[in-house]
Amino acid sequence: MLQVGIVGLPNVGKSTLFTALTKKQVDCANFPFCTIEPNVGVVEVPDERLQILADLSKTAKIIPTAIEFVDIAGLVKGASEGEGLGNKFLATIREVDMIAHVVRSFENSDIVHVDGSLDPLRDVEVIETELMLADLATVTKRLDPIEKKAQASKDVTLMNQVSGLKKYKSLLEAGTLAREADLTKDETEVLKDIQLLTTKPILYVVNVNEESVGDPNWVSPLGEDRMVIPVSAQIEAELSVLDTDDMRVFLDDLGWKESGLDRVISMCYKTLNLISFFTTGEKETRAWTVEAGSTGPQAAGKIHTDFEKAYIRGEVIAYSDFVELGGESQARDAGKLRVEGKEYIVQDGDVCHFRVGV
Repeated sequence: MLQVGIVGLPNVGKSTLFTALTKKQVDCANFPFCTIEPNVGVVEVPDERLQILADLSKTAKIIPTAIEFVDIAGLVKGASEGEGLGNKFLATIREVDMIAHVVRSFENSDIVHVDGSLDPLRDVEVIETELMLADLATVTKRLDPIEKKAQASKDVTLMNQVSGLKKYKSLLEAGTLAREADLTKDETEVLKDIQLLTTKPILYVVNVNEESVGDPNWVSPLGEDRMVIPVSAQIEAELSVLDTDDMRVFLDDLGWKESGLDRVISMCYKTLNLISFFTTGEKETRAWTVEAGSTGPQAAGKIHTDFEKAYIRGEVIAYSDFVELGGESQARDAGKLRVEGKEYIVQDGDVCHFRVGV
């Protein structure tokens, strides 16, 4: 399952956000480093299409797709050198697929800021600097011995590693995230296992007060270059304990179509370049996750690993056709069911049946 790591300075609302996301209570005490072991929770990806398909198919069970969130203890300045609990939690960040960086942008005299004042951009730069310093240490440690071997052997693979690592090092030393590196295809291939922290996608979740999160004129304090969502972790925590009807009333009172957390989850899904395809019938309607650009066999392999090699064909109905015509049999009768081969690129919302060999 894909993992999103929730990071940030201490006391910015990470654990409150995590609790709301997963409805899983964790210790949110008002002091740094209260999160000692990373908490993990599985979150359903909201998708209203599932219920519509289930109603048309008279499905007994609905299974949404999901993302795993990891609540990682607050990082502080010096984390890359082991300050606080830095080394342990930088290692945890290295294992996730993307980062949700929670940034505090609300005033509250009862919640102490670790640096004594509110400055969202400064806080972001503190965390980014620690991640870059950790990456620089990783790159330097790897580059030195490989460069010597490459010079001696002239091995093409080693030489591509060296050239790619030097690009990373140059950027990191200049204070730029490693994901900005312009690597060639060969350099990317030979360095795909390096797991640099600053090559991971980052979504910045700015924790604001209630007035700001509903303000259409709200301006991000982090500039225009960072992908940002404003969220009130406190409001989301209150919403998370309500039943569906009460939550809908609360959202209507706030003038919101969806909760901030639904937007965070959906944005994480999109940031990871993921789409959903569906299978539906009387037993279950289910969403499956694949990367955008996946072929029919790759999608079938998500249902069962053996299906990718045994793939014969896909029988596919576009979601819009399935709904407009009232279900599978009607779509089939209208000629909207397509038979797709191994080269077919799965589209978001496709309703699929895969035919596989023995």
